[in-house]
Amino acid sequence: MDDKILGTLYGLAIGDALGMPSELWSRRKVKEFFGNITTFLDGPAENDVACNFTKGQFTDDTSQALLIIDALNKNDFIPSNKRIAEELINWANETNAFENNILGPSSKAALNAIKAGEDPSIYTKKALTNGAAMRIAPIGTLFTSTQKNSLIKYVRKVSEPTHASDVAIAGASMIAYAVSLAIENKSWNEIMNETINLYELAMQEGEETFSASISERLKLGLEFAEKHQDDEEMFAQRIYDVIGCGTATSESVPAALAIAYYCKDPHQCALFCANIGGDTDTIGAMATAICGAKSGYNALHRTWTDIIDQNNDTQLSNYASKLVKGRALIEKGDTYEE
Repeated sequence: MDDKILGTLYGLAIGDALGMPSELWSRRKVKEFFGNITTFLDGPAENDVACNFTKGQFTDDTSQALLIIDALNKNDFIPSNKRIAEELINWANETNAFENNILGPSSKAALNAIKAGEDPSIYTKKALTNGAAMRIAPIGTLFTSTQKNSLIKYVRKVSEPTHASDVAIAGASMIAYAVSLAIENKSWNEIMNETINLYELAMQEGEETFSASISERLKLGLEFAEKHQDDEEMFAQRIYDVIGCGTATSESVPAALAIAYYCKDPHQCALFCANIGGDTDTIGAMATAICGAKSGYNALHRTWTDIIDQNNDTQLSNYASKLVKGRALIEKGDTYEE
């Protein structure tokens, strides 16, 4: 289990860091500027977001995932909106995330409201972006695949400080549940089918919106994966054109799940996401976390994990230990309810 949990964390960080240089650029621009990304790169000065990062550094996706683990660990893995919001605000202040265009629009609006002593729900209830899903993968390691109701409620509590819409909670729950299934070494077909089945249940947890169906988009993405299994370029183009690779949860979550299914190998997955265009770091973080959960840490290239270790001021093994502790606490009782 430790190997799988560590694989999840490194998959998250690797997909995030490899996708960082090309994030929020069109597919055409990524191809024109980079040709083909084959390794970790500095964020180009020309990229308004990635210019804040250097080779091998992960972005807010992984940083927020880790600080949420810290917030949970300090509270015996009972989610506290107040504590999570405080951790997010402290991190944003320390990294100048408010000023450096690092925060997503929903998170930025909600956290600014909290800082000002205002009610953030006007923003969180309408949050359609992928800020909840991008950071949620480690939460999937806390639950067995039979605990789907508990997982969804836990995801809601962890996400609420910035995202409380039905699509945001459902998308995040699908990523977390895919990780939960992957660490149990379920088949790829089982992972996708069970994650699709979770969608309607998870949609009941958030504030109602009028977003496109993540599950229907994922089904279509899986059809593309089967049809173009021998043509990676065509599969990538179909995901980009039809499913979408933008910052909306209803685009990036089905894209990430379909890509994970298509690539399966975490290394191929991370590189695929880095080159696809759009929200490359977030799609890479979500998809590669799932692949890393299934493959485990010992299957990852040491050169890649070393780059993550050397270029980020953190020890992911410490976070894996915290998650092992959290899983044990949750197994003892319903610690997800305040």
